[in-house]
Amino acid sequence: MQDQYRTVARPGAHETEVNRSRFRCALAPAATEREAQEFVAAVRKEHADASHNCWAYVVGADASVQKASDDGEPGGTAGLPMLQMLLRRDMRYVVAVVTRYYGGVKLGAGGLIRAYGGAVGEALDAVGTRTRRRFRLATVTVDHQRAGKLQNELRATGHAVRDVRYAEAVTIEIGLPDADLPAFRSWLADATAGTAGFEVGAEAYGDA
Repeated sequence: MQDQYRTVARPGAHETEVNRSRFRCALAPAATEREAQEFVAAVRKEHADASHNCWAYVVGADASVQKASDDGEPGGTAGLPMLQMLLRRDMRYVVAVVTRYYGGVKLGAGGLIRAYGGAVGEALDAVGTRTRRRFRLATVTVDHQRAGKLQNELRATGHAVRDVRYAEAVTIEIGLPDADLPAFRSWLADATAGTAGFEVGAEAYGDA
């Protein structure tokens, strides 16, 4: 797994004008290829009267799925530069749709490449991005008497508490970088006089 990746902070759009043509870039997070395709379809429906609705998306922390479409623009002048901009910015799990309303002035291949790639770059700046880092899910099991104090200590030491479940014992789910696991085990043993259980689970990504 990649140690980290970037994605858009939220769905959003940004519009720019190049030689009287309007270029509106809509961005959204996309956890799966299907989500990306559904977003493309929704934007195409909303802007069915546009000259073109070109798109690109990257799914997977390792960018394993990359697709793009020129939607009628000359080959390689729209979808590809959009995709290249996403990859240049290290964006993952993201979909971009650039809607063009033709303004009557031809831009040429170079102009189109700059316009479509630039529309994505400007939209990323306007909408904002966030970094998500790889961590290991871990669960701490502790008795009810120690649970409240331990949760406070976890938060005070910068450990993000992801979930707390109450049963016969209290189970606290946290996220830890792999490199921190040995030190955390020692800290936990000291904090709970060796009474807490500790299990390491799967890898996941979370906000940095």
